[in-house]
Amino acid sequence: MAETQPDEALDDLPPSSKFIYKTLADNGPMTLKGLTEETMLSSRTARYGLDQLEEAELLDSSPALHDGRQTCYKLTGTSAGAGDESDSTVLVSPEWVEERLQEFKRDDPSLRLVEADGEYDDGHVPGAVQIDVLADLVDVDGCGIADRRCFEEYLGNRGITDESTIVVYSTHQNQYAAYLFWLLKYYRHTEVRLLDGGKHRWEEIGGPMTTDEPDVSQQTYEAPTPNEQIRAYRTDVEAALAQNVTIVDVRSELEYEGDRTKPPDKVLPEARVGGHIPGTVHITWSEVIDENSRFKDRSELERLFHHHGVDPDTETIVYCHVGERSSIVWFVLSELIGYDTVSNYDGSWIEWGNLIDVPVETETDE
Repeated sequence: MAETQPDEALDDLPPSSKFIYKTLADNGPMTLKGLTEETMLSSRTARYGLDQLEEAELLDSSPALHDGRQTCYKLTGTSAGAGDESDSTVLVSPEWVEERLQEFKRDDPSLRLVEADGEYDDGHVPGAVQIDVLADLVDVDGCGIADRRCFEEYLGNRGITDESTIVVYSTHQNQYAAYLFWLLKYYRHTEVRLLDGGKHRWEEIGGPMTTDEPDVSQQTYEAPTPNEQIRAYRTDVEAALAQNVTIVDVRSELEYEGDRTKPPDKVLPEARVGGHIPGTVHITWSEVIDENSRFKDRSELERLFHHHGVDPDTETIVYCHVGERSSIVWFVLSELIGYDTVSNYDGSWIEWGNLIDVPVETETDE
């Protein structure tokens, strides 16, 4: 099949995308701010145009060298130019956060630091606000996530706008931060980063901690239509069983084999039965993290998924118990090593294992 040319791919895109494409072709890599100034488009229209270009695989993005809070956009296949764009990823280091602590402490909605778990009151990075993603934005028993209106209100109350640069972290292996990252991307938030190593790594380097909550002014958050391409539903999983789709189970060995109906050492509801979705690939989520809670380097990650037969050219669905551990693997596949079509089944085992009309396999069945 002949490869689709950029001109052909642009035909079905909205005028804003075509305008942005021409602007980037003429001017080279630019940030969202630069694009809105150059094109006179509103931020919302420009973001929509950029989203469509990214979905058409005509656009690459990464944090800008001059300011890691901003994303720099360039056309796929073009060079970055004279220092305008970085090959860095959506990860930031503890040192990067430490250099910007005074900025995080200000009541400035353009830059927000977020702790995404329930241990905030025990001590957090100065300037961080709390978003307890599992308690407040996920209905575990109902296997659902916050609807758009709830999401908008919740973030706005924490001083966050749809134009904020958000840096997220959490305890343990950063799984709750990865879940919030995925949820933000589901609602198409553009400027979001993950602190590599999370709170564990921050404390390890001697970063300051506080129990004081920052004073933040309430903001208005407006989310666009969700990106359903990165979210899988029960019907998607059922359809995948008869298609060329890779399903990856990232839970512990005992959960996968059917000896546990909930994660070990976690206060989460149990599923009715144990086991796994038939035909799934089992890769424990912790295999992508090193002993310092940081992500392993790209070559190690690529070897891991290649070894298990997870092909970058095949659609992939990841799941765990409630969707937070699988968010880490979704983050690795989609954000760190560039798989094109990866979705997170946030219903996960707490939904599938409570159904009575779906296939389940256990170790004794195999």
